[in-house]
Amino acid sequence: MIIKINLNGTLKELLISPDDTLLDVLRKTGCLSVKKGCETSSCGVCTVLLDASPILSCSYLAAKADGHSIITVEGIAEQAREIGEFIAAQGADQCGFCLPSLIISTYYLKNTVGNPTLKDIKRVLQANLCRCSGYESQEAAVARYLGVKI
Repeated sequence: MIIKINLNGTLKELLISPDDTLLDVLRKTGCLSVKKGCETSSCGVCTVLLDASPILSCSYLAAKADGHSIITVEGIAEQAREIGEFIAAQGADQCGFCLPSLIISTYYLKNTVGNPTLKDIKRVLQANLCRCSGYESQEAAVARYLGVKI
């Protein structure tokens, strides 16, 4: 089956199988920032924005994305670099595996949630599992980046 999506600002026509996940399709198109972790919607490393809202692409069928807009780290490269460097400078990133999902979540909070609160940050980041650094440093770094008092 063929789906049409707007991927990072570019219209794409993609040939997929009905059971393909969005994660697998995105990786085949070269969006390697979208990580494959648990494949059970438990770790969040596959987070992308679908119509400006975060979703876990490992459990989202690609066929459902037909006609929608998807943003990955590749589509926000300049902002992603800024966010990633800030998070790393705060000591909230260790191995980097979950960093793309943190970047996407931070981008979402900055650009979609007007005046995010610490509660908003915790709600959005709860889907991002980090096995290295814990959660407090990441929440604090994102809060500082967004100018939220902690």
